[in-house]
Amino acid sequence: MRLQSLLALAAASALLLPLGAHAGKLPANYQTTCVTQAQKQGLAQDKAEQHCKCAGDVLEKNLSDKEIKDLDTLQDGVDAAVMERAQKNIAAVCGPKK
Repeated sequence: MRLQSLLALAAASALLLPLGAHAGKLPANYQTTCVTQAQKQGLAQDKAEQHCKCAGDVLEKNLSDKEIKDLDTLQDGVDAAVMERAQKNIAAVCGPKK
């Protein structure tokens, strides 16, 4: 019976995978805004550009359009869970190399 339950769970997960795999699109001014903010925090321009490019790629790959828009808007606040997930993904991929 366990094998059947495991197979049913795997099949359901496989069917839901495309729903979570919709990559989002960053706003047109993302790179410029990101680099400006990174430089204000003391990062050199070349390092800021590299980090922002990497972070942008991670965001587009891991977040939907709706989630990216939520992170980009200040009107209704930012979903803390989306922000935390984005920060973890960016830190894992774009953080300092060990």
